[in-house]
Amino acid sequence: MALRFWRRIKLAPGVTLNLSKAGGSLSFGPRGAKMTAGSRGRRVSLGIPGTGLFYTKRIPAKTVHAPPDTPRTSAKRKKKISRKNRDEEAFIQACGCLKQGDTEGAKLHLKRSSASADTAYLAGFIALHENRLEDAEEYLKAAASQPAELGQQFGAYGIDASMHLPVTEHVTAVVGPRLRGVLLALVEIYQELGKWGDAASCLRKLQRMDPGDPVVRLSLAELLIEADPDGEKTAQQVAGFIGEVENDTEVHTALLYYKARACMTLGLHTAAREVLTYALRRRKDRPGELMKELRYLRGEVYEVLGEHARARSDYERIFAEDSEYLGIKERLNLG
Repeated sequence: MALRFWRRIKLAPGVTLNLSKAGGSLSFGPRGAKMTAGSRGRRVSLGIPGTGLFYTKRIPAKTVHAPPDTPRTSAKRKKKISRKNRDEEAFIQACGCLKQGDTEGAKLHLKRSSASADTAYLAGFIALHENRLEDAEEYLKAAASQPAELGQQFGAYGIDASMHLPVTEHVTAVVGPRLRGVLLALVEIYQELGKWGDAASCLRKLQRMDPGDPVVRLSLAELLIEADPDGEKTAQQVAGFIGEVENDTEVHTALLYYKARACMTLGLHTAAREVLTYALRRRKDRPGELMKELRYLRGEVYEVLGEHARARSDYERIFAEDSEYLGIKERLNLG
């Protein structure tokens, strides 16, 4: 038998942390799940609040054959094991508090735990939730400095600790306790703090790790174009690393948007029109606001190309969906 629970914890506007557990692989201290650890192993009880139903599973202790401790080393080893147990308990209790929506409780438990990569990951996103950007930066930098350790504690207890991170205004990426996720979060923090060079440095590192990662390309395109919207060198650079794009996901649709903007800056309006038309063919499961921005941009391209009837058609479609869309009334001469 395997029961499964899942709870999404809202950490910040557009940012959530997902904690999930299967069977007895994880035990939380708070209501609904308990763990008992002893010399014979661990007993995990998972309860469904309000139902009276419980699932209990015993996890045998691992048998390790080792030479007996000498009197000199015994105290040191016991102290080390005791510290490790305290750290693990604090980490699990912090996850349990987050599951229950108790952020303050999670923070208290995390203070008791050592500065492990996963502890820093959790603390960083709690700080981000509370808009303590400088604290979030420090915690996540500490997590990034231990890339090999990221995810180990979560994995040991079967926790799926992924988050939904907004990489542009309309597109969200799902990342987890890995170096890629931490660096992407740092990019968002650096942008909020105005540290454009640090943000670009993180994105360049991510690009070297995986040149084809569409989320990284999208975040870098947004960063460069927003920092230098009319720069031809920037536009050439963006168009170059975006390259050919298949419109498979909302991330790819957003990449097409920035590719079209780069083409416009370079005076390649026919190419921009073709890119935007291709992006607009796929509307299912795409953010509505992104689709309106694509259509508005295509209207501007049509105007430059002298295709005024088509431009007005795009503007009217936006107006029909959202009459208060920024600038749409002026485009339609409605005052």
